[in-house]
Amino acid sequence: MIRQEEVIQFFDRLAGSWDADMIRNDDVIRKILDNAGVTAGVSVLDVACGTGVLFPDYLARNVKSVTGVDVSPEMAKIASEKFRNNETVRVVCADVEQFTSETPFDVVMVYNAFPHFPDPERLIRNLAGFLPEGGRLSIAHGMSREAINAHHSGTASHVSNGLMPADELAELFEPWFDAETVIDDEQMYQVAGRKK
Repeated sequence: MIRQEEVIQFFDRLAGSWDADMIRNDDVIRKILDNAGVTAGVSVLDVACGTGVLFPDYLARNVKSVTGVDVSPEMAKIASEKFRNNETVRVVCADVEQFTSETPFDVVMVYNAFPHFPDPERLIRNLAGFLPEGGRLSIAHGMSREAINAHHSGTASHVSNGLMPADELAELFEPWFDAETVIDDEQMYQVAGRKK
């Protein structure tokens, strides 16, 4: 069972080198954002936003707002510092399952973070609460499921449940979302759906 204290400690330790160690595939990120419905004028909730690695991508698409939530104080601190002069971006250090918002979001994105949540079904149910009917949830990774699971089998094994097959995740979406995108290939992993 994943313990939140261990997740916080793990990511706090990595925060300082996170951006330098990040491997980006711009074509994959573009496809992930397209499938997620990230377009001009939408509001985005970036769950487990880390150091804000996707914030520039959202901003390049002229989103209305970005709210990043991360449980790691060090990750949230770096994201806040990087975007402190941008009024479109707000960063909150919190457990997203305890986070509240007075206004809904158009898109909820969970990028490169899903295996670090202990209860996937509970997470999806909670995230559905941030979206109006027609809002979109996207759970995505910039690598294949096989690559993510291999990567997490080492030093991250105590803070990762592993990544389930995309069709199983799509089934977890079913009570709240119509899964419109289900990808599990050698380049990327994504399940994205529209709230019912």
